[in-house]
Amino acid sequence: MKNLLSLEQLTAGEMEEILTLAATLKRQRGTQAAAAHQPLAGQTWAMIFTKASTRTRVSFEVGVRELGGDVFFLSPADSQLGRGEPIKDTARVFGRIAHGAIIRTFAQQDVVDFAAYSGLPTINALTDEEHPCQVLADLQTMQEKLGGWQGRKVVFMGDGDNNMARSWMWAAERLGFQLVLCAPKKYQPTAAYLAGFSSGAISCEADPERAAAGADVLYTDVFVSMGQEAEGALRFEELQAYQINAALVERAEPGAIVMHCLPAYRGKEITEEVLEAHAGTIFQEAENRLHAQKAVMSLLALK
Repeated sequence: MKNLLSLEQLTAGEMEEILTLAATLKRQRGTQAAAAHQPLAGQTWAMIFTKASTRTRVSFEVGVRELGGDVFFLSPADSQLGRGEPIKDTARVFGRIAHGAIIRTFAQQDVVDFAAYSGLPTINALTDEEHPCQVLADLQTMQEKLGGWQGRKVVFMGDGDNNMARSWMWAAERLGFQLVLCAPKKYQPTAAYLAGFSSGAISCEADPERAAAGADVLYTDVFVSMGQEAEGALRFEELQAYQINAALVERAEPGAIVMHCLPAYRGKEITEEVLEAHAGTIFQEAENRLHAQKAVMSLLALK
């Protein structure tokens, strides 16, 4: 693994290696073993974000420093990218100065091009196509709360064709658990996209009650992602039946967990009642961004 650009590019073995190390790093945090684990010592990593961020920025900045490195942050206003410089030119400069890059942006191709032209270890911290770091943290949370993902049923409620849904699809394809994308037909992946998956682990369902039956994990994301604000009213109207609420949780398996990648809009994709009842899991999931990302950076630094 030279980069983390998408879960599609990872094998099951690579995902499991990341998650095994993430569990170790979480367990050792604050100990002498953690202080001795400094794979980024002497390195400076760049964070290039063209999308707003809370958890991603904080978890990566803390993670780089805990691994012994330094980090600097660039928004569009801080660089020539905001004035139209091609990503390949920025990448060539950074490749001669920095030691790694963490990029949160709109186009997946920008992350791919940056990695190619810079030669640096590059991490996708979210694009419109995928959000691999979040799903790695989600898998770590499943491991902690449910003992793993083997034989489990994950139901993704809402927009089944967004970046989170696609990363979950590749995780299911590689690791073999059951994933149900519960969404209106309009918000399901296209037949052409689904044709790229051959494991039989992924299915689509338009009926929330049928989808939730027997679920081990009920998962949701915001109904209106960054860049979709103009569609907000229509999306809320078309997706309101896919809200995770107490009645839907009752359809799931006893002991099922509810997950949300945050930020959450209470009363929209999830009720206040359900979010607070499952806050322990949801904020454990948020914390695990730190540990999963430290594992990714550690492995990239050692290659």
